[in-house]
Amino acid sequence: MAVERPCPDCDPSSSSSVTRRQFVRVVSASAAAAVIAPSLRNANGVAADDTKPAAPESLVKKLYDSLTPKQKEEIAFPWDHKDDRGLLRAHVSNNWQINPHKLNSGFYTRDQQDIIEAIFWGLYNPDWKDRIKKQLQDDAGGYGKQQSIALFGEPGSGKFEFVMTGRHLTIRCDGDSTEHTAFGGPIFYGHAASGFNEKIDHPGNIFWHQALKANALYQMLDGKQREKALIAEQPKEREVHFRGKEGDFPGIAAKDLSKDQLEHLQKVLDALVEPYRSTDRDEALRCLKAQGGLERCSLSFYKSGDLGDDGVWDVWRLEGPSFVWHFRGTPHVHVWVNVADDPAVKITTAG
Repeated sequence: MAVERPCPDCDPSSSSSVTRRQFVRVVSASAAAAVIAPSLRNANGVAADDTKPAAPESLVKKLYDSLTPKQKEEIAFPWDHKDDRGLLRAHVSNNWQINPHKLNSGFYTRDQQDIIEAIFWGLYNPDWKDRIKKQLQDDAGGYGKQQSIALFGEPGSGKFEFVMTGRHLTIRCDGDSTEHTAFGGPIFYGHAASGFNEKIDHPGNIFWHQALKANALYQMLDGKQREKALIAEQPKEREVHFRGKEGDFPGIAAKDLSKDQLEHLQKVLDALVEPYRSTDRDEALRCLKAQGGLERCSLSFYKSGDLGDDGVWDVWRLEGPSFVWHFRGTPHVHVWVNVADDPAVKITTAG
């Protein structure tokens, strides 16, 4: 995807400071904005590399360093902080606030809001920015209105994690601090594009194509394979804990698929990880490979929850020893994701 470059008058490297207008312009041109602080410039006031966007991890440290003692008291916690939800940094839900301070509230300065926004967009595939903006608009009235964040640990001095939550949103940035896990821990995405009760074909839903790709594989199955793959009752959507290597996985085992069917399953997997930045996509695939790859997974479809009883299965799941991608498409899309290279990793959930 082509990246629009700012004009020389707006280029942060032309000045020793960055105005908010310039910052937002850069954010709009790139999914991960290049925040070039004076402290990162050389003796001549020129950025060492003004073409490479700052990684979300470095922006998390910049955000942390900008927090006042009062702000840290409210949103920054020790690495293993627990509350009534359990280990808070390992919690995931379909609609929740990790703390009460919304992003566009007066709790954050304008510069802090810009840094948070740059972190957020830096966690996604740039090609998905318009689609994610649509999801946020449809489900929460736009970015910043219904989202909140928390920080765990101390960036720059050991383990740390940034977590953003909201309606149909849990996403993380951890700089590989969270051992054995992809995405920094369990994540959630969803969309109710045409209202709480979506129509059969989910018009405008930015994630429904993932289900259509999975259903295309179902159509490739023969009769006996379909008997294995299709299950009457769906599990509770929040049940995405790992079953381990000895687990009894529902559906049809990938090892029982033909070569062309397995190739299509790989395309399904590619569609699932596509919305996220390349480093997180790669980490998720490495975790899956560590547990035997797609061949150790099973694919299941569920009769219950079939909108319109049309045989296009709205609820389905791809699952392995330490890999769960649960797609629930009724009454609208909810997707729960839990990926690690070790089944011993624990999470907490609510739904």
